[in-house]
Amino acid sequence: MTDTKRPTSSAAEEILGLYFPVLDHGFVSLVDYMGTDECIERAARVSYGYGTRKQSLTRGLLRYLRRHKHTTPSEMVELKFHCCMPIFIARQWIRHRTANVNEYSGRYSLIPMLFYTPEADQLQTQSKQNNQGRSGQGVTGGVHAEAVRRWNDIRRASTETYEWMTGNEIARELARIDLPLSTYTQWYWKIDLHNLLHFLSLRMDPHAQQEIRDYANAMFALIQPIVPIAAEAFLDYNFHSVRLSRLEIEALRTGAPLATENKRELAEWEEKKKRLGLG
Repeated sequence: MTDTKRPTSSAAEEILGLYFPVLDHGFVSLVDYMGTDECIERAARVSYGYGTRKQSLTRGLLRYLRRHKHTTPSEMVELKFHCCMPIFIARQWIRHRTANVNEYSGRYSLIPMLFYTPEADQLQTQSKQNNQGRSGQGVTGGVHAEAVRRWNDIRRASTETYEWMTGNEIARELARIDLPLSTYTQWYWKIDLHNLLHFLSLRMDPHAQQEIRDYANAMFALIQPIVPIAAEAFLDYNFHSVRLSRLEIEALRTGAPLATENKRELAEWEEKKKRLGLG
């Protein structure tokens, strides 16, 4: 490896450029990074002024920053990923507008005919509580096999049409227009650590769609060797923490029931009480 004066992580160097599979044809790869836990500390301590005595160890400072929502120092770390995902996941992903993105061009290049097919346990009925999610209840009988058959029919027709058009020198930007959302695309995605952790807090959440959770979990595993202390603080103070409203804090202070008649708020409060181990 070429000598460098940049801060590096030996564990990160071992996985840099390796490709880790996600779903049936997707992947995530960490292709580059800038900065480590020490870089977050260095950025935070610059405000102390030259010659100021070191106040605490790296871990203590980084946990303090995360605990008190001092996020600017973590913006000094950047990560660049190469990702391949179905188009319908890419359309959710792109909603996070805090990254630099360069996607595979279907106008310039031929699109590989790769399509995502959910496993049988992921083909579930519509949730009656969550209008944008699954129920957790799998389909029965031969529904999965029939769904796969119908998907394959659509994909076969789309592939034949696409290949016929491109074979007859129809412009690629038009040949692609009827490809299904299950078609795989890929991009380079560069983001700073602060905004990446915000992305992960939403997309690793159990309420997120399972497929994008798989990508988020893979990305989190890749950044842990680079910023292990910041990643641990994120889990402790963000991802596994519980946010309470003013009414709930007052209920905890006084021991009184939640002062609301709203059924949804009461149901949420009962759920939080169970998580907190409160009677």
